Amino acid sequence: MNENLYKNYVAILANELFPALGCTEPIAVAYAAAKARETLGAMPDAIDITCSGNIIKNVKGVTVPTSGGLKGIDVATVLGVVGGQADKKLEVLSGVNDEHRAKTRELVAQGLCKVHLCEGEENLYIYCVVRKGEESAAVEIKTYHTNITKIEKNGKVIFSKEDEKTAEVTGDKSLLNMRAIYDFANEVKMEDVQEIIDRQIEMNSAIAEEGIKNNWGVNVGSQVLKYYGNDVKFRAAAYAAAGSDARMSGCAMPVVINSGSGNQGITVTMPVVVYAKELGVSHEKLVRALVLANLISLNQKRYIGSLSAYCGATSAGAAAGCGIAYLHDESFEVICNTVINAIGTIGGMVCDGAKPSCASKIRSAVDAGIMGYCLAKDGFVFASGEGIVEGDIEQTIANVGRMGRVGMASTDIEILNIMIGK
Repeated sequence: MNENLYKNYVAILANELFPALGCTEPIAVAYAAAKARETLGAMPDAIDITCSGNIIKNVKGVTVPTSGGLKGIDVATVLGVVGGQADKKLEVLSGVNDEHRAKTRELVAQGLCKVHLCEGEENLYIYCVVRKGEESAAVEIKTYHTNITKIEKNGKVIFSKEDEKTAEVTGDKSLLNMRAIYDFANEVKMEDVQEIIDRQIEMNSAIAEEGIKNNWGVNVGSQVLKYYGNDVKFRAAAYAAAGSDARMSGCAMPVVINSGSGNQGITVTMPVVVYAKELGVSHEKLVRALVLANLISLNQKRYIGSLSAYCGATSAGAAAGCGIAYLHDESFEVICNTVINAIGTIGGMVCDGAKPSCASKIRSAVDAGIMGYCLAKDGFVFASGEGIVEGDIEQTIANVGRMGRVGMASTDIEILNIMIGK
């Protein structure tokens, strides 16, 4: 692998795998609100928050972390204004206390925050305006959850970013491909990725354990263990689901995300961690397997985008299957065929917002990833021409991306209409 591509892949991992406290959509809303309040320099007496349909969809049914069990865009916005720390980005609500929660309930009940749907913008769009008398401030976020593209003070633009951060810093995901990802996982120096991956293992394992041991959501993870048993393939799915059980129901523990999603980060991580323990492989082997799995998940999602009607757990579950294959020292061909089998089985599962049922979708996605690997290792793979599957792995991934981004666009609209009762 050439040096520039190597550095690019390291940059992608460093930029994509970072901690978030709670579901990333309400957190992004809180981040925009906290930054707007910081810019205003005072507690506002009026707030307007305007969001794309996908943001509204993904905030509606999920508990806002540190809120004391509350849900809704108005809650996330007001809590961000009252107790948010903008400099902490996706951990913006980590300092919220009882006083902040009480004040938030009071202000939400008073109707301080007005919520508006924005049409005609990209899928991830947030625009928060806060006012105090004649003073005002506004913050705009686009494309990804921490990407502030504009800040206004009293109607004047004081910050504007036309383009995202340079590829040198964030990495160019258009350069991702399965062959290079596989080579990178084999060749990467541990000092370049271990801190990033170890943080992912530590944080995501902790919330998975919390989800298994305690009562969160509908307890998909612990129910899998209760009714399916303790075989490694069921434990792998159970621990991934359990992390989502806790996270979707307001657990304040941070997770390391993938593709802008904590659920996808957990889905990529936990099955590989569970299998690594079962197999007794070295820590270095686990790190390399997770490097592979994370990048394969990102490779799939780059065609789809951060938010859509396509459930991102599907991509992450397929990638987890690849990480498990890597732990078993399978060939590049088996790893590619694992992706084809997994997304050929469950590709198209819809996203109808962030909520407790995400845990059950994660269980299904991990099961598809593991079954995809089991088929592939025995020489079975869905043939080119069967539906959206093609002989070339990159084209198959692109086909699924086209289906998710273009083909399911109208599905996304209908899901949102159903959710808002339109």
